[in-house]
Amino acid sequence: MDNKLGFILKVLLLSAIVSVLIKYVGPSLSIPLSVTNTLIAVFFPSIAIALIFLWRGTRSYSEQ
Repeated sequence: MDNKLGFILKVLLLSAIVSVLIKYVGPSLSIPLSVTNTLIAVFFPSIAIALIFLWRGTRSYSEQ
């Protein structure tokens, strides 16, 4: 039970840190508004997660 609670607390803490960074540091970044930057912001998280899952999937098959 402690392991699950610890994991949830870590996720909440990381989420709060990211939220504060977006709120206070994000506006000071000078990222130009463009279609390319928008597409990168929208698709990068999904592509990154897919690549991580693909890497983990191929790694677990090679270890068996």
